[in-house]
Amino acid sequence: MSAVIKRQPLIAFFVLAFALTWAPTPVGVFMAAGPLVAALVITAVVDGRRGLRELWSRVIRWRVGWQWYAAALLVPLALALGTGGLNVALGAPGSVIRDLSISEAVLLFALRLVVPLFSPIGEEPGWRGFALPRLLDGRSPLGATVTLAPLVALWHVPLIFIESEDLPPIFLLTTVAVTFWYTWLFVHSGGSVLITIIAHAAEGLIGRKLIGDDGWSGSDETHWVWLYTAAWCALAIVLLAFDWRFWRTRTPSTSGAVHGQPAVSSAPASAAGART
Repeated sequence: MSAVIKRQPLIAFFVLAFALTWAPTPVGVFMAAGPLVAALVITAVVDGRRGLRELWSRVIRWRVGWQWYAAALLVPLALALGTGGLNVALGAPGSVIRDLSISEAVLLFALRLVVPLFSPIGEEPGWRGFALPRLLDGRSPLGATVTLAPLVALWHVPLIFIESEDLPPIFLLTTVAVTFWYTWLFVHSGGSVLITIIAHAAEGLIGRKLIGDDGWSGSDETHWVWLYTAAWCALAIVLLAFDWRFWRTRTPSTSGAVHGQPAVSSAPASAAGART
């Protein structure tokens, strides 16, 4: 079995991540930490301690330019609040936004950063820490993302059918668009999974309240869901259009990298930012 995994680590990772997450769905449980556990298991089998150290170094890679922290936090919040404001302008009750609790949002954001049962820490070490660097080996960021995005969207499908989650189906398209954003952040920040964890923790933070039990319902909810999806799709298109050279440039393998896992530069991302 280990020989098969070493020959096809990416396939093994996706199979295990899907299996771990989907297995408990018949009882209404979606195990968001499936990608994290799969990344740890497959890395240990394929690359041993050296690979685990490399994966961990990406997760805690904090020495990046301040602009990437700002982008990771502010872009998702701006899209959520901006589309929320537009929804109010179109007739939705403004009380939903006015009643948002800053202290509650800060606490939830902090929990989403560190608790594996939440999506950011449960997903990012797998999708961006394990899968994306391998997909970038010999491919362009565009090619890697076109491969990764539908797989991540497919992984979320059970959330549509779990009553306690009730994911709007159109959010699968949102997931595809957001994956382009995460790739752009990951590469430009020098391969920092920490930055994508922060971005993931911010993304969905406000949205959960806007359409939760105390949020919009009916047509008001539907309108915001479509506006939010359109906003992320527009951002993905803007990133593709204005940084096309980045998306089409193949990422070369780095000698001395972990087996099958090219080392994305760990230098502070000021130089990477100059490409944008």
